[in-house]
Amino acid sequence: MIKNNISTMMGYRKLQIADVAKIAHLKYTTVANLYYDRTKGIDFETLNKLCFALECTPNDLFRYIPD
Repeated sequence: MIKNNISTMMGYRKLQIADVAKIAHLKYTTVANLYYDRTKGIDFETLNKLCFALECTPNDLFRYIPD
């Protein structure tokens, strides 16, 4: 299973959903759905923008947990 750590990273950086959406040039709903873990997947372009906005790598945003 892949664990979504986006909300943790946002909290660590003290950024709100609107802040990340603005910095990453993403829709508020896109970031909100990722923040609340309501998605089944993520587009590479979206991932790239989130990494830019949160100054991190994809490895920081997601964690692998064996089933």
